[in-house]
Amino acid sequence: MLLQRIITALLLAPLAIAAIFYMSLDSFSVFVMVIMAIGAWEWGPLMGFDNKRRRLAFVLATGGLIACLWYLVPLENLWASKEQLQDTVYYILWLAVIWWLISATLTFLYPRYSSFWSRHRSIRGVFGWLTLIPTWLAFMVLRTSDYNVDPYHGAQLIMFLFLMVWSADVGAYFVGKSIGKHKLLPNVSPGKTMEGFIGGVVFACLLVTIAGYLLQWQQYQYLLVLAVTMLITTISVLGDLNESMFKRQAGIKDSGSILPGHGGVLDRIDSLTATTPIFALCYACFGWH
Repeated sequence: MLLQRIITALLLAPLAIAAIFYMSLDSFSVFVMVIMAIGAWEWGPLMGFDNKRRRLAFVLATGGLIACLWYLVPLENLWASKEQLQDTVYYILWLAVIWWLISATLTFLYPRYSSFWSRHRSIRGVFGWLTLIPTWLAFMVLRTSDYNVDPYHGAQLIMFLFLMVWSADVGAYFVGKSIGKHKLLPNVSPGKTMEGFIGGVVFACLLVTIAGYLLQWQQYQYLLVLAVTMLITTISVLGDLNESMFKRQAGIKDSGSILPGHGGVLDRIDSLTATTPIFALCYACFGWH
């Protein structure tokens, strides 16, 4: 399983990096939309959909909502100025923050109160939209940041987010496997441990510190980015636990099988669905120039 995970990651990472750096804004937007559409397809079983027609309807609805958002706020208008987002974009990103606060509450209290939302497919569908649609928007917010001055600035921001999330994932995996004893949330994900969580945060902070040294950051930049790193790596665990909660309630192990060793697309991007909107909002509010 570990070998499969490594091989899949080694194959996907160059493709993802190439898409982030070398696709045009419109092409990258479609690329991320396709990923969100696959995520919507995999969300179907979490809603209890057992046939392709219903799953496809949810995919089309999700894609339609993203397309409407793209039409209402074109990519070139996401930023009202160099450091100011459009109000509509702010509202959606803050809506994502509210959703993840609600999600954290549901996750920590699980299985209490799960009977309500598990009985209503419409509620689980809204949960899916609140998870996927702000993620698409946040990726585009990051990618279009300062685009007219430096076309690669936004790509670097996304890669920095990936550095935080992936390093925390790697650190949590190996620390949890080696010394993990205390379960984090056994009702949701029995395999995750408090030691693994702490190890992931520490490992991410170490890598960010090294990056800051190489980039010759000032002290205030270190303090700001390390604070954001601790926040983002903590939230990344929430994204993982959130999907685990929905899968446990639906009685399934993986969201799909499209990625050998990883499961489905949702299994690979669950941390990013939680972290990307909040990282984009942090950057818009604080920056780190």
